[in-house]
Amino acid sequence: MRDHSAILHHVVNGFAAGEDRNDLLQEVLLAVWKSIPAFRDQAKASTYLYRVSHNAALLWTRTQKNYRRRIEAFGAAAPDESATGPDPATDERLAQLYAAIRLLKPVDRSLILLSLDGLSYREMAEVLGLSESNVGVKINRIKTQLTQTLKGNHHEPG
Repeated sequence: MRDHSAILHHVVNGFAAGEDRNDLLQEVLLAVWKSIPAFRDQAKASTYLYRVSHNAALLWTRTQKNYRRRIEAFGAAAPDESATGPDPATDERLAQLYAAIRLLKPVDRSLILLSLDGLSYREMAEVLGLSESNVGVKINRIKTQLTQTLKGNHHEPG
């Protein structure tokens, strides 16, 4: 895990903010631990770790969304992710990028995080079960959307 801690860091920061990062990291680590017996050494360990961690993050995101809906149904305020903000030691631009990434649809988040980690279109396609050409098209659209968001021309994902 130490050899691939950057993968976990990128996934967690791409899907969670503030104190939620600790919860998501625990969920990802648990998913990785549980999936070790299923690793057949047919892919690189990093590719396998990407797949497991992104799937765990996607599941966590759905779970959190449902949790917040139930809280709001009872009239209580859901915890505000933005209230805790980035860690003071974190570079502000990096914090802004992660905030913009968290606005993306979950699969788009996974794609851009994999791209930022330097994976090829083929590797991203393998991790997410998409075609290479679909990965290329989506990456270009995501980059455009992130650029607009970071410039202040944010449009909610559709």
